[in-house]
Amino acid sequence: MDPRRRVAKEAARLLYTGAVEEYKQAKEAAARSLSVEALPSNYEVAMELDLLVEEVEGEERKKLIIRMREAALKVMRPLADYDPRLIGSVWRGTARRGSDIDITVYAYWPEEVAGRLEAAGFSVEGIEEITILKQGRPISSHHINVRLREGYEADVTVRSPEKKGEAERCEIYGDLKRGLTLPELEKLMRSDPLRKFVPRRRGR
Repeated sequence: MDPRRRVAKEAARLLYTGAVEEYKQAKEAAARSLSVEALPSNYEVAMELDLLVEEVEGEERKKLIIRMREAALKVMRPLADYDPRLIGSVWRGTARRGSDIDITVYAYWPEEVAGRLEAAGFSVEGIEEITILKQGRPISSHHINVRLREGYEADVTVRSPEKKGEAERCEIYGDLKRGLTLPELEKLMRSDPLRKFVPRRRGR
């Protein structure tokens, strides 16, 4: 087997088992354990991880993805005024056991969004401000942690309305993280609820 793929498969195993959480750490740890210098791309690791999840979780994974997308709809509907967009593994169709639901909304006041969720009957566990560096610039956003009756967790990211329309490039797949709007997700669930949104090319 090609050394890069050996590292990618081992990195995928480390990510799946929770031994590490970040792709960079997984690749470096896998390369060390296999005494291989060549590092695969994040895309290659993601493809191996997807294959591993299919092998381990099988048909249950398909049911999980449908249930999580249905749960995402329930969260997004009361937030329709804030242009919600489903992103992350539930959008991609690569969710697995332990995945959460990632949704981005656009509003000036995160407390207002949290209030809308609570009024709809959701359990809001807190609001956290997170700052990350993007190309050397600090970017802050608020994250609302929501626990759903189905047992899933949702991370609702509140961004400024001025950021609407800005798509970030995915560090794993190399494409733009466009996600799905509420109408797009509703249409998907009627027509092709298991569709994957993964580029058929090597990412960075």
